[in-house]
Amino acid sequence: MSKTFFFYDLETSGLNPRTDRIMQFAGIRTDENFEQIGESYNVLIRLNDDTLPSPDAVVVTGITPQSTQADGLTEAEFTKLLESEIFTPDTVTIGFNNIRFDDEFIRHTFWRNFHDPYEWAWRDGRSRWDLLDVVRMTRALRPEGINWPVDKDGRATNRLELLSTENGLVHTKAHDALSDVEALIGVTKLIKCKQSQLFNYLFEMRDKKQVKQLVNLDNKQPFVYSSGRYDVKFEKTTVAFPLNSAPNGNVLVYDLRHDPGQFVNLSKKELESIIYASYEERKKDNFIAIPVKQLQYNRCPAVAPLGVLQNGEGWKKLNITKEQIEKHKKVLLENPGFAELLREIYEARSEFKSLPDPEAKLYDSFLNDRDRLRIEAVRSASETELADFHPEFQDERLPDLLLHYKARSYPKSLSEDEQVKWEYWRMARINSQLPGYLKSLERLAASGVDTFLLEELQLWAESIAPIDYGN
Repeated sequence: MSKTFFFYDLETSGLNPRTDRIMQFAGIRTDENFEQIGESYNVLIRLNDDTLPSPDAVVVTGITPQSTQADGLTEAEFTKLLESEIFTPDTVTIGFNNIRFDDEFIRHTFWRNFHDPYEWAWRDGRSRWDLLDVVRMTRALRPEGINWPVDKDGRATNRLELLSTENGLVHTKAHDALSDVEALIGVTKLIKCKQSQLFNYLFEMRDKKQVKQLVNLDNKQPFVYSSGRYDVKFEKTTVAFPLNSAPNGNVLVYDLRHDPGQFVNLSKKELESIIYASYEERKKDNFIAIPVKQLQYNRCPAVAPLGVLQNGEGWKKLNITKEQIEKHKKVLLENPGFAELLREIYEARSEFKSLPDPEAKLYDSFLNDRDRLRIEAVRSASETELADFHPEFQDERLPDLLLHYKARSYPKSLSEDEQVKWEYWRMARINSQLPGYLKSLERLAASGVDTFLLEELQLWAESIAPIDYGN
């Protein structure tokens, strides 16, 4: 089969995929020329009565909990749609900052609803790509033929709605998922048309095997790297150097724009004090961050060999010289102890903080084969079958996860004891969210935000909160 592309975007109840929920999903499938195939998707997903959305998110999107209740799919219905119609074999899934945001919400939604949280992104010829870093590298190295926006202060910005406006592309409503998808397809076509060589190269580099060939510790070589962590003054792009291994089989890389001489003789304790510095400490005038970050091979990083800098012109665009690169590279190679200390520090930092909520425990461990068979049986069961279905899971996360799954999408399957247990958990979750929620409503009301949205949010809280709400 030839590959198809599926462009998608989400609107969510907040920013944390472990605790927040998808409220809108939109997407368009295209052929390899980015021409639409079939009808677009634009669906709401029902926000359950265990979640208070971020009022700020609702003000931005205009999607109220009540609208999702009236017109939305259950999460169970939504995940079945994703599996059967969206993430089909040989699909390349594309978004704008989807690797760090949207894809994480998809994973956690699959997890809560007894689907494999990973296979949708890689199995049967599937893959994913993120256009945000492609845009960054194109702007930094091949800006010709494209109008690049700046914000009100004259600083470079790559916001999707501004990119589409500057280039006369259709984008009817920012922060509406379907409109954002239409704009993203337009930006993709534009870059493909104006800078096809770089575009095609970065498309092939979405494969982590290709990234590992370029960025590896066996044959350390400087490379060009675009990332949101880098300075906007240089279009979020620099020349980096593979330094040492990082947690989960990834790699630590050093930004060669900065002289490592000021760091290589620091003790482990001194390095930790910089890496672990608080927000307030980082804002001080004399604070100097260590220009090291983790590069994750499977997150489609925008990386390229130095040849992409084209005989000096690219070097000028990045405001960096070959002499700088060689000088700073030499210091790093002559001080291997610096790289080793950083590896130890990052390994210690990598321990994933486990939360008591089973829905937030996706990354605690992988499922074994026996439990995989049982979760398949769960998602295949009807509401009536779930009432009498009590699988003997080996994974301690799954019994409580099953209770939550039943309560949200198949409430009639709950026994009386299960209803009590669910209500106890639901009340605790709402009570933990309520103080911040009410403060946000007060702040937004004082700022003159649309009263209809605030009234809807107030009514939502009153309808789902424990009975002592407001006392």
